This record gives sequence, structure tokens and C-alpha cells, in this order.
Amino acid sequence: MNSKNILLIGGSHGIGLELVKLLQDTHSVFVASRTADDLSSLNVTHIEFDVTKDELDLNKLPETLDGFVYCPGSINLKPLKMMGLETFREDMEINFFSLVKVVKQVMSKMAEGSSMVFFSTVAVGMGMPFHTSVAAAKGAIEGFAKALAAENTPKVRVNVIAPSLVDTPLASRLLSNDRKKEMMAERHPLKRVGTAEDIAKMAAFLLKEDSSWMTGQILGVDGGMSSLNIS
Repeated sequence: MNSKNILLIGGSHGIGLELVKLLQDTHSVFVASRTADDLSSLNVTHIEFDVTKDELDLNKLPETLDGFVYCPGSINLKPLKMMGLETFREDMEINFFSLVKVVKQVMSKMAEGSSMVFFSTVAVGMGMPFHTSVAAAKGAIEGFAKALAAENTPKVRVNVIAPSLVDTPLASRLLSNDRKKEMMAERHPLKRVGTAEDIAKMAAFLLKEDSSWMTGQILGVDGGMSSLNIS
């Protein structure tokens, strides 16, 4: 496999970290994140970067990028009446506006045949209670990704992964004990919550030539949640 230049925004924990582990031996991986956390022992180039505050220093990146993955996100699960407009603004900022900002910066570096991967949520397509803020922010990503894919085809492919609940630090509050884990697992047809590796493997696939005839897709990696009703 030919080595490619892959940029991850975020990547020091959770799904991003698992993706780095999958890519580090075969690609040149650049991770722009606030902290290096568990990256120190991995074969990556770390760029200190807060996506909500900083401008990405393009001089620290290679001339061209073959892959781009945006990992930052949020999970605010509350009734609408308990959330002020500021919560919606914060979710839109981290999930969507910061994504748009970085995409605009790096688009000129994307190589012919390159791939971009974003993350959404199963809640955009299903309509789940207490998901109004995060579903709105992730829904913006899905619409943006499809339009971006159309605008940049065939040079750049753009796809979105829409997971259900994944056992990552971001979701730790929802999976804080065995009882919660059992309850969440039972909600899924495959009877378990997702792992960071489940999602990272799909992201790795979308970065590879194996997915070269895929663009503008929203891919449910969700334990069957979005398409199967077994109740």
C-alpha cells in the first residue's frame, strides 16, 4: 500500500485514536488536537490545535493531503426546555462551524482522488427524544457533506459515518456502570453498543482506494439501530 498523507482533526482519544493506530504503520498521519494524550508512543506528527479557537498552521502540513477526518463532537442529551440557545450554539460551533472553518483551510491541499470523512449520528435520521441540539448540529454536517461532495467531485470524495452509541470517553456518562451498558446494548438489534474500533475501521475503509466509488454517502454503523425494528 502506498503511503498517504492523512490529517485528523482530533485524534488523541476515542475513535480518532483508534483510527490513528490503524493508519500509523502504512501512512503519514498528522493529528491536530488540543492534547497529545496517548499519541506519544505512536508514529504520528502532532500539531497543537484548538479547533474552536485557533487557525490551523498549514505550514506544518505536507504539500498535499490524501485524507482528512474531522473527529471533534459533542453529546448533549436533554429535553429542549432544559437547554438554552447557548447550548445549541456551542454544539453547532464544535460540530459544524469549526468543521467548515478547517475544511475551507485545507481544501486547496486535497489531492486528486482524496477522501474526507465526517461524523454524524443515527439520531439525525431517526428522531430521538432529547437529541434536538446534537441532531441539529450533525444534520448540518450531513447536508454540508453532500453538497461538498457534489461541488468537488471527482477530485475529492466526501462521506459521513453516522454511528449509534459508541463506548468512548465522550459517551462515558451514558455508560458509567454495568446496568447502563446492559440497557443501552439491549436497544440495539446486535445487542451491544459500538466500540471505537468499529467506527475507526469504517473511517479507514473510506480513506482507502477500496471505497473509491463512494461519495456523498451517509453510512450507518449503528448495530442495526437505524434500519431494524425488533421490538
